[in-house]
Amino acid sequence: MKRLILTVLLVIASGPVFAELRVFACEPEWAALADEVGGDLVATYSATTALQDPHYIQARPSLIAKVRRADLVVCSGAQLEIGWLPALLQKANNRRVMPGTDGYFEASNFVQRVDATANVDRAQGDIHPQGNPHIQTDPHNLAAVASAMARRMAKIEPENTVIYEANLNDFMSRWQAAIERWEAAAEPLRGKRVITHHKSWVYLVRWLGLEEVAHLEAIAGLPPTATHLSRLTTRFADGGADVIVRSPYQDAKPSHWLSERINVPAVVLPLTVGGTDAAVDLFAMFDDILARLAGAVDNA
Repeated sequence: MKRLILTVLLVIASGPVFAELRVFACEPEWAALADEVGGDLVATYSATTALQDPHYIQARPSLIAKVRRADLVVCSGAQLEIGWLPALLQKANNRRVMPGTDGYFEASNFVQRVDATANVDRAQGDIHPQGNPHIQTDPHNLAAVASAMARRMAKIEPENTVIYEANLNDFMSRWQAAIERWEAAAEPLRGKRVITHHKSWVYLVRWLGLEEVAHLEAIAGLPPTATHLSRLTTRFADGGADVIVRSPYQDAKPSHWLSERINVPAVVLPLTVGGTDAAVDLFAMFDDILARLAGAVDNA
């Protein structure tokens, strides 16, 4: 590590490092990760906030302008942004960031996606044939994406390769230490049964060894119905669930309604950076997720 840092210092001292790499991120987690990997060499912009559903975004003129100037577009992929990203790319007409170029980066391509299906019947609601795109709720996935992102940045700006590698190594050292801490702290959560508003948490569930027993949405992507909530009340009246989870942009009423009737705590978890006041970066996001889950279970 000392040798790598010395090399970076020598590179910087030998001449100017030309910045900035302009990164257009579809979601806040990828803007935050690009900041970690790119450091001072990148300028990042997130098209969405943690209080917006990334499935449904308007292709506004301001976003088109950002894409037109971008050097790298980073999105979740797996068709999460299919309702708005293709329109942005077409209207921006920036050849540097079109699919198939080095400037187009889908994060979910670099991890093992779950729940892929050949069934594309839209009667089932908001489904993703290529697999669940919400990969950011497992920190191991973020480590894999960070490595791929550093390689891609270096491919676009080879003159800054050494710096991107140094930034990545620094991030990975801190990230792996944090993962060990999170997994130790989360051990009491293993086996806990969760009801989720939407299938946004499948990677978190698998990572922590939770059991996802139901969803508030009868059809994925559509608001919970009174009929479905009533069925959940009957199903879990005598137990079978430990916590109800929703994202910040989802309506709180269904989870609170069910919580009161089956006496199971409802908690909002940050699905991305900025989802809660405490989730100011990627590290704090997972700190807050675990703290909120543990607090809900302890108070059940």
